[in-house]
Amino acid sequence: QVQLVESGGGSVQAGGSLRLSCAASAFTYSNFCMGWFRQAPGKEREGVATSDSDGTAKYADSVKGRFIISKDNAKNSLYLQMNSLKPDDTAMYYCAANPDRVYSGGQFLGCGPSQHNYWGRGTQVTVSS
Repeated sequence: QVQLVESGGGSVQAGGSLRLSCAASAFTYSNFCMGWFRQAPGKEREGVATSDSDGTAKYADSVKGRFIISKDNAKNSLYLQMNSLKPDDTAMYYCAANPDRVYSGGQFLGCGPSQHNYWGRGTQVTVSS
């Protein structure tokens, strides 16, 4: 059974940085489209960043230039480096694995529908002003 375990969350002041990690097991990591999602209280879960098997990344507009998604296929691990954090970044962050990828004209657009995601349990990120 696919297992994803997030770590690295915490409380920081605005402008600070955090690095989230996701350890994956029970599946061939490199075969999946990996991503980070987040959900703030009272809001729907939203995609933050996704990574194709070759490292091609897509980001939500709200985090472009501040967050970096990376992966280590040999370690079955996914990372999210979060810089210049803002109070609006406060949320539970989830790691997700999806068996599908979406391409258009040969360009990676993101992972498949989120209803097909495997999910971790999340790690809390709190940013204070």
